[in-house]
Formats: sequence, structure tokens, C-alpha cells
Amino acid sequence: MGAMPLYRNDAPGQYPPSWYVRTTDLPHRPRPRLEGGIRADLCVIGAGYTGLWAALTAARAGLKVVVVEAHRAGFGASGRNGGQVHSGFNKPQSWLETRLGADTARALWELSEDGKASLRNFCASHAPETLFRPGIAHGEYDAAEVEAAKAEADFLNDRYGYDRIEMLDRDGIRSLVKTESYVAGQIDRGAGHLHPMRYCAALARAAETAGADIHELTEATGIVHGDPATVTTPRGRVVADHVIIAGNGYLPGIEPKVAARVMPINSFIGATEPMGERWRDVLAEDIAVADSKFVVNYYRFTEDRRFLFGGRESYSIGYPKEIAPALVARMRALFPQMADVEVESVWGGTLGITVTRLPHLARVAPNVLSGAGFSGHGVSLAGLSGRAMAEAVIGQAGRFDVLSQLPVPRFPGGARLRAPLLTLAMTWFALRDRLGI
Repeated sequence: MGAMPLYRNDAPGQYPPSWYVRTTDLPHRPRPRLEGGIRADLCVIGAGYTGLWAALTAARAGLKVVVVEAHRAGFGASGRNGGQVHSGFNKPQSWLETRLGADTARALWELSEDGKASLRNFCASHAPETLFRPGIAHGEYDAAEVEAAKAEADFLNDRYGYDRIEMLDRDGIRSLVKTESYVAGQIDRGAGHLHPMRYCAALARAAETAGADIHELTEATGIVHGDPATVTTPRGRVVADHVIIAGNGYLPGIEPKVAARVMPINSFIGATEPMGERWRDVLAEDIAVADSKFVVNYYRFTEDRRFLFGGRESYSIGYPKEIAPALVARMRALFPQMADVEVESVWGGTLGITVTRLPHLARVAPNVLSGAGFSGHGVSLAGLSGRAMAEAVIGQAGRFDVLSQLPVPRFPGGARLRAPLLTLAMTWFALRDRLGI
């Protein structure tokens, strides 16, 4: 088990030691394991944003839904991430339009906007404790990045009527984000941030209220294709008319067609001690921020004014022996005024990335769908994908068909060689970051 992302860095069923877990009302005991055989209309593998939105959508439509989760609901990236709710995809909309054509690109944009709206509406009606706040700023390091960012903002405004992005010059970005590292930037008032674990916990409660059964500590060990399909687990099995694979970066290799296109990587977050009013020495507003380093930095403040700072991607399955030193060094290099602020806790998590950094939605068998590879944009896009896959199961495949057009090629070398080849490439890009070239 140690070589798998599912168990390599965590004990079975044990949430990470994160600020998110400490501040979320979670069930004290795991939901019951699956024991024996059960029949269902839909079996969902994974209880993160993708799987829970799929379960909630299908259960509301009257399907008998069984969710199997190797650890606990929200255990993976859905409960550990930076909480940033981005607009669009992890590629410029202009790139998508050039690659896929105007009609498909517009349909994708409208879906991404719907994803944000659905998230906001769910939080308002079911989970106000997520404390959704609008605004994500982006810092740029050089003139070429500024020019590209402005061109894309103009493109979105002119072609899509999206006028929520404001470009910021050097003084503008530094008055909002108190670092001298950025030469310019922008802020997207249509994006936002929230408490990701509280969001996931609320999704699990809503899915159960709608009638879905969630079994924790129940790893999916395999899928026997057929009509119906069978999902095997250590102590039982689910025989289901449809299966949705929603394991993302923690997917334990049960579907080779997905493994060739989605690779697990690790990212890390630190939480400081509460900073009180000193938080305004870092940010002028309660927004989230990301920057254009290839190994991205992302950060924001919590409601009790702890600074959450994330980054330092790792392309090995295991975490480094010590997470904090490199992460804290990056934080203090960006914000020297935080040199005396203590980092109280650090944690890591595994996410799924693709070659194009676009989600991979696919029908891997006539009655087996998969959604993964959200590449850091999963807070909104994973939920959107889960809903689209559930709609396809119900018989309304329009949104799934649009999302499945996102171009996601296989990694060079397939599942076996993807990690070493990507590690070489990422080492070079990280070196470029440090050298400023």
C-alpha cells in the first residue's frame, strides 16, 4: 500500500492535521464500511467534490446511489486545498477558442460560469459556514506576463462580456498585495475563496439527505466491466448499472485509461498563528491571491486571520521529510514583513494534473464515466464535472459531452514513465523560477 498515493502519506481514515479539519464540524466516527454485496443504480468511487456532487445530483433525481470512499469524505484534495474558486479553466479562454472553435469554447465558458454560480448558491443555501468571499488577485513577475494577462482580460471582456477583471499597475497591485515582487497584476471580482473542508462536509450531508449511502474506509479495489458493472471492495461489492470514478489524484490505478492521462502530484499549505490586525500588512482586502511562478504560490487569510500559504509542488508520491522549511522560506521571501510570524501547522495533499492542465472527463466504458485532473482548479470544476457525469447517467449528456471535448493527451511514456519525465521538466522550470529567467 505504501507506493500508492491513497496510503503513502496518510494513515487509513485519518484526516490530515490541518487548520481546515480543526475548524470543521465532522462526524467523530467514520461512516460504516461496506460489508457484503449491494445493488445500486449508480456507484460513485470517491467522496470529494466530484463524487459528492455526482451522488447528490443522481440521488435528487431518484436514483439509488452508493458512494465508496477509501478514507473519509473530504479526506483528499477536496478537504485540503487552497480554497480558491477560479473563473474559467487552467488555460486562457483565447487558447481554448483557437483550439476548439468559438462555439465549443463559449459552451465551456458558460459551463465554468455555471459551476461558480452553483457553488455560490449551494454555499448560500446549505453551507453559509464556508464563508465564501469574492475576489482572487493574480501577481505578475515580468512585462511579458503583464501583457499576456491584459490581452486575456480584454479578450474575455470583448468576446464574452466578462467585465469582472481589473488590471492593476505596479502601484495598484502593491497597494492590494503588500509585496515588492510583483510588477503588476489583476483582480477577478467574479472569482472567490471559501473554507474547502466545510464545503465538502456540507456536500456529504446534502447527498445523504437526498438518499445517497456513503461508505467510508471502503476502498474500491477494482471494476469488473459489464452491464451491470461491479465495483469490488475489501469486504464486499457494489453491482451497479453505472459507475462514476471520482478518485482524482488518489485514484489507486484501477482504470488504466485514466492513469495514462492523470498524474498525482503533491502540494503543501502552512497556516500561521493568528495575526490580528497585522493581516492588513499583507493584504488590503479579504481576497485570495495566486501568482505566475511555474511552481505557483497561492494564499489568503482565514476568518481568524491566520495566513494560509500554499505551493511547493512535489512530483514524487511521498512527501518530503520536512514540509515546512521550503514552504516558509517561499512565504517570507515574498513577504519579509512576516519574518517573525510563526507557522503553527503544515499539511500536504495530492491532486491530479494533466498534460494540458485541463480536466479529463471520459466515458471509459459504456456505463463507466471518469472525471479527474482538475490541476488546481477543482473547487469549482470538480463539482461541475460531478454534476455533468450524474446528468449523463440520468440520460442528459449534453454538459458531459461538452466537457469531454477538453484536450487531454496521454502523458509521454504513459502511466509508468510520466512521473520521472515530468520531474525532469518541472525541475528545469523551478530552476528558471529561482534564476528569474
